[in-house]
Amino acid sequence: MARTLVTGGAGFLGSHLVERLERAGHDVFVARRREYDLTRFDDTERLFADARPDLVFHLAAEVGGIGANRANPGRYWYANLMMGAHVLELARLNETRKVVIAGTVCAYPKFTPVPFREDELWNGYPEETNAPYGVAKKSILVGAQSYRQQYGTNAIFLLPANLYGPRDNFDLDTSHVIPALIRKLLEGKDQVVLWGDGTPTREFLYVDDCAEGLLLAAERYDGDEPVNLGTGVETPIRELAETIAELTGFEGELVWDTSMPNGQPRRSLDASRARGLFGFRARTSLRDGLERTIAWYREHAVAHVGN
Repeated sequence: MARTLVTGGAGFLGSHLVERLERAGHDVFVARRREYDLTRFDDTERLFADARPDLVFHLAAEVGGIGANRANPGRYWYANLMMGAHVLELARLNETRKVVIAGTVCAYPKFTPVPFREDELWNGYPEETNAPYGVAKKSILVGAQSYRQQYGTNAIFLLPANLYGPRDNFDLDTSHVIPALIRKLLEGKDQVVLWGDGTPTREFLYVDDCAEGLLLAAERYDGDEPVNLGTGVETPIRELAETIAELTGFEGELVWDTSMPNGQPRRSLDASRARGLFGFRARTSLRDGLERTIAWYREHAVAHVGN
């Protein structure tokens, strides 16, 4: 039975992954932020001493939507860089068998040709509003490849598309686009104002599908190249908003505030490498995933009042 550490294991993606790991028979150690501050080397050192992991999933991150990235560029760069560096170094020192690192689609250059292929990762600078976060995560890829080359550390790096699903963050100050739209449209009446002009596109990966991809990669992939996890389906934000309006029963007007940023113009992944290397295929359609997410939020909305 594998002794498995999940950083960020109490978070959105982490909680879904932990459930899958436990069902698969792993002895899971969940690292919670209130107990271990991974931006501190001594806390990360204590975590590895407590967990004694054979396998590590590094999911811990400080992240948010466009507004949160604009408000916290320094913090997001520092926190994500230091957490990743500390996890890699402690995995090396403890001779951990394998490390699975969750990167971000935000690491891709702003004008990457669609669909994004992993070979395009270094062909430009990320979109400005999330560049500090994306660059920090991309630096961890360099670290993983460097540690593999020098120390033989088996660290793999995955690039999930935008995630969504039950237990997502619905705080309007820090949430990503899908939970923000769901909350706004469920709580809105006559009119809801949305950022940008609705033309950017995104690819959305249901959280349980991502957890499955992480597990498959842990079991079947030991390479040094980054690998996308996605659906290959590109959706305009305007179409997304209209679909969520339909599914939530919102009958008011959607108003686009073009004074606010759009973010990256287009975003969709080529997921063929993941299919070829470890057999990953996303199972959940966007509409089905949205219906499940909306149903979860309706049931748990009281817990989010005042966020």
